[in-house]
Amino acid sequence: MKRKLSNQFLRNFLVIFLLTILATVFAFALLSFASGLISGSLTKNRYPASAIIKEDYRQIDASAVVQNGGGVQVVDREYRVVYSSGLDTIGKDKLTAEEFTTFLTESKSKPYHYDILYHPKGEFWLIVTFPTSIRLDFSLVYNKEAATGDFMRAGWAITFAVLSYILMLALFAFIYSRITAASITVPLQKLCDGTRLLREGDYSARVDLRLKNEFAELQNTFNDMAARIEHEISLRKKSEEDRRRLILDISHDLKNPMSSIQGYAELLMKKTGMTEQECNEHLEVILNNSKRANQLLTELFELSQMDSPEFSLKLVRTDICEYTRQICCELVPLLEREGFKYEFDILEESVLAMLDTDRFSRIIQNLANNAVRYNPKGTLVAVKLTVQNNQAVIDFSDDGIGIPAHLADNIFKPFVRVDDSRNSKTGGSGLGLSIAKKIAEAHGGDLTLCLNGKKGSTFRITIPTT
Repeated sequence: MKRKLSNQFLRNFLVIFLLTILATVFAFALLSFASGLISGSLTKNRYPASAIIKEDYRQIDASAVVQNGGGVQVVDREYRVVYSSGLDTIGKDKLTAEEFTTFLTESKSKPYHYDILYHPKGEFWLIVTFPTSIRLDFSLVYNKEAATGDFMRAGWAITFAVLSYILMLALFAFIYSRITAASITVPLQKLCDGTRLLREGDYSARVDLRLKNEFAELQNTFNDMAARIEHEISLRKKSEEDRRRLILDISHDLKNPMSSIQGYAELLMKKTGMTEQECNEHLEVILNNSKRANQLLTELFELSQMDSPEFSLKLVRTDICEYTRQICCELVPLLEREGFKYEFDILEESVLAMLDTDRFSRIIQNLANNAVRYNPKGTLVAVKLTVQNNQAVIDFSDDGIGIPAHLADNIFKPFVRVDDSRNSKTGGSGLGLSIAKKIAEAHGGDLTLCLNGKKGSTFRITIPTT
């Protein structure tokens, strides 16, 4: 059977309630015991009226009482103060019968202790007064000679007072237990609701407890967990969408060359009487499409290889300035053949970096191939190498058509190309920039597109120096 936390709190507070009752009884017992312990040491008990009273009040020695801060007064039968020494709380030489009666009845409520004793032979009252330190007036007196009716009424009154006190304690314990339980069960319920929403697939669920205790830490932990789950789910969905798109793009890019190869092969097999020139033209189409398909498959293999945990670079300490100059020299024939202009600005000093020389050259080669493929003749291609913050920075830029704004954020994803038509004339697979970026990241650097608002485009390669 499910045990509610609120009921558990109620049981705990009932135990506290019973312990409070026991503690109250024990406290009264302790007060009585403590009063008995100190009664003998209190000044008022060491100098009672009975100890100093004399038949002739003129023989009373009040010196000890006065020395301890008290006072002694004698009132005769005519209510005259015939003797006074030390502390005087009466303040008059003569009282009326009513004033003396009032003094006697109100003596318990004053902050003084009065010990009043009547001497029948001398016909006077001896009043010994001491200032009260602390007084707690509580006493339970029982006399069997009292009238039965009075005893019953007094008993019922005491019973009513005790029961009222117990019920009041019980009510307070119940209310406080509910308040305390609510301060815990309400946040727990909100956390349970949030957890249930997560279980049901609502990863945007968050909890706001508006507290500053341990529940606030639990709230932050829950919200962080929910945010991470939501982020992971969004990444998983995005990855699944990218995978589906990748398959569609691969199918699309392979379908065209394979269909062309199949069609021309069937044409060569079925058509008779073709001249040697026609056969060579058809074979050239088959060869070009097979090369295109082979290039796509090679780049796909290389891309998947880089995503593999087993992928690693063969790093060698290399002068990146000298090596970049060599790569640029290898680009010159291509740029001149395609009618491109070029500028190279490479540092003359030696800058060392850990490079896999075979793969690093692919970055600049892929950037150059894209620049030649998508830009018109006469475009200026510039390569500049500098060192900033212990990093070699290579800017590969051109003043060509540039990168459309809607592709800037996704330009490094597989099969994203400036030319969306995927025609065979441009010939790009859309994998070159993805491969180049992964190579740069594997070196501990990065490949980014710089958006500076100028004509053309600028790609920045950063590699840590040693």
